[in-house]
Amino acid sequence: MESGVGIRKNDTLICAPLMADTVDQVVELMHKAKSKGADIVEIRLDHLKSFNPHTDIEKLIKQCPLPTLFTYRPIWEGGQYDGDENIRFNALKLAMELGADHIDIELKAADEFNNFMGGNKPEKCKVIVSSHNYESTPSTEDLGNLVARIQGAGADIVKFATTATDITDVARVFQITVHCQIPIIAMVMGERGLISRILCPKFGGYLTFGTLEPGKVSAPGQPTIDELVNLFNFRLIDADTRVFGIIGKPVSHSKSPKLYNTAFKADGVNGVFVHLLVDDVQKFFDTYSSPDFSGFSCTIPHKEVAVTCCDEVDPVAKSIGAVNCVIRRPNDGKLFGCNTDYIGAISAIESGLQVSRASGIGSPLAGKLFIVIGAGGAGKALAYGAKEKGARVVIANRTYDRARELAELVGGQALTLADLDSFHPENGMILANTTSIGMQPKVEETPVSKEALRHYELVFDAVYTPKITRLLREADEAGAKIVTGVEMFIGQAYEQYERFTGLPAPKQLFKEIMKDY
Repeated sequence: MESGVGIRKNDTLICAPLMADTVDQVVELMHKAKSKGADIVEIRLDHLKSFNPHTDIEKLIKQCPLPTLFTYRPIWEGGQYDGDENIRFNALKLAMELGADHIDIELKAADEFNNFMGGNKPEKCKVIVSSHNYESTPSTEDLGNLVARIQGAGADIVKFATTATDITDVARVFQITVHCQIPIIAMVMGERGLISRILCPKFGGYLTFGTLEPGKVSAPGQPTIDELVNLFNFRLIDADTRVFGIIGKPVSHSKSPKLYNTAFKADGVNGVFVHLLVDDVQKFFDTYSSPDFSGFSCTIPHKEVAVTCCDEVDPVAKSIGAVNCVIRRPNDGKLFGCNTDYIGAISAIESGLQVSRASGIGSPLAGKLFIVIGAGGAGKALAYGAKEKGARVVIANRTYDRARELAELVGGQALTLADLDSFHPENGMILANTTSIGMQPKVEETPVSKEALRHYELVFDAVYTPKITRLLREADEAGAKIVTGVEMFIGQAYEQYERFTGLPAPKQLFKEIMKDY
């Protein structure tokens, strides 16, 4: 059953902002919004190129299949309207009288608008008083004062939008949302503020904004309705929902939310998995310290520093010096870190080798020359994993010193990346790229020449966007077996899922979800 039309565990509305040049286009978008699962539409009058208030508003209300919210945003609050305030007020007043369900008036104009209305307000229409801060997110105290001012301006519903300079800014907004005595819409704009839009049902927000299409946003950082409903299971989020997520920078490309949220829903787990664009890992963990924030995947560039943030680290992860999975223990709130990268990658590489030979005793990696590109968290994980399996390890890195440090740890050899093209002491070697070379958007980059790839039996790339990188394409053409980052990604996710939920990983479902990537 689709979560958009099936079970619903919260009252938070999904509002589709509609921006178009003509009234007819807006009407078309209204029906599209309904078919996508929106609960309410925001009609942005300031975007209309020609506008005849009485006729147009009447038509918009009559033809709308959903409840309406009329906004006529002036330039000074981030909108398009640049004209006389009385004309603007008059249009909003008309919308109220003609049956709009909500209108939005800016805090800066609220007193003036109230005077204009002379205390006459149709019962049916709820007034949203809004404030937008395109620079930052104020302190909790300042936000509390702002909410009090908005309430004092006669709001039926409080709305404020701030800007995230750090993901921890959102925590202050959650605090305000959960304690607000009247309905509240509280958003944090920008990619670092995304969780404010997804998790608002958990904290009791009145509505969130979801766009009809990617990129057609009325404010920075808005997800699509489809993402809210079908990727993040928005309808199933409630006060008890546990929050999981992937900590990274960049992070928006990650497929982890698709994987985990689909499995959570299938297994009936009350959890949501989100993208977390994090600049400072320690600050993130210190801020989101409630047991509700239960578990995290960790990706580039935070795997190594995350080790220092954990109260306890699995011995294998400690020797690798990187964690990619952090669990908050429910009993004492302590953070436990482990590494599932090397298990995922090494088992995917072993499977790739076993396809070509009878599965003998021991690992097919034993005795092989195993070249790891990169000396960061994932590089350490693979070097350690390959050594455990009996391979002879070589580390190639842009900076030789980092390569040498890691090589010493695993009893291997070090090279610079530039040396790699001429390094082929034997054939049948294994190559594993653990850097972001070749990742979107720089898909034409590759760490090693096509000519050099002839000496490898198998080439693995940890990058999984795109699935087939230039490195893998050229390795395939050179006759090597290839193992994609998707296979590693699925492998490392099995153990994480089990640690997050205590349930067996739905292996078949994970493979099914990732087969299109």
